[in-house]
Amino acid sequence: MKRSVVFVVFFLILGFAVAGLYWSQRRPKSSPVSANAILNMAADAQRDLSRVPMRLTRLSDEREIRIGKELVSRYATPTRNRTPEEEGLEKYVTRVGGTVALRAHRHLPYTFAVLPDHNMINAFSLPGGPVYIGEGMLDLITSEDELANILAHEIEHIDHYHCVERVQVEAKLKDVNLDVLGALLQVPLDFWEAGYHKDEEFEADREGMYLAVQSGYSPYGAVDSFERFAKLRDEYVIHAQSPDQELSELAIQSLNGYFRSHPLPSERLAEANRLIAQEHWETRKERKPFRVEYEVHNGEYVK
Repeated sequence: MKRSVVFVVFFLILGFAVAGLYWSQRRPKSSPVSANAILNMAADAQRDLSRVPMRLTRLSDEREIRIGKELVSRYATPTRNRTPEEEGLEKYVTRVGGTVALRAHRHLPYTFAVLPDHNMINAFSLPGGPVYIGEGMLDLITSEDELANILAHEIEHIDHYHCVERVQVEAKLKDVNLDVLGALLQVPLDFWEAGYHKDEEFEADREGMYLAVQSGYSPYGAVDSFERFAKLRDEYVIHAQSPDQELSELAIQSLNGYFRSHPLPSERLAEANRLIAQEHWETRKERKPFRVEYEVHNGEYVK
């Protein structure tokens, strides 16, 4: 009898510890008390409790950073001379990303890089801090606020442990030893380009908007992106029509992959507008122009 009581007490303590872990890792926000708010909270709790095994065996930040650096070195492509425009673009992305990353909860060495491929309409992140954005995605962006929201979304995949939990799960499934140098060669680059679970994508959208707004950007940057992607999905993927942007076949394939691995743009747009109304951000509509500035002296980019 005494032993059963001890077990009951142990599991109660474990339950409180798990609950404390869950609440300690969520950003406090003001939410209206309503049936929907309670249902959303319950859904969030259920999802986060399903991730508890990963949290209880979570890698340290130092180990995660080391894994990220190894992945960067493994995925590195042969260097080539970049144009002044490409140099200026990466500097611009780094500046905007660095501004937003200052607001992240986890103080990691966030880095930002542009993949010089106009057919790549995507952005992704790696454990420990590296964030990549394709030149094809940048071709579609019309404001700095859009860029800030996209980069903030990727930062939050890192900030909320989505990236490192993914590599932990993959290592477990493929029996990869994360302590062995080079073991991560078994994880292909396109593994990171694929989207996350729907709930994690919405979490990165939501938390990314908070990050962008706290950094002085408009939440309507996210709205603009989702509206554009909704149009591209409707015209290219569903009806195969040609919108204003003329995209190559490779770019359309990239779009198809993006839409297959992410929630519907219409759903993300609805959630973004809901958050704007909830936080009373309706007046934050002014966007900053997307403007890359660079100087060229004797054909060389001036930093």
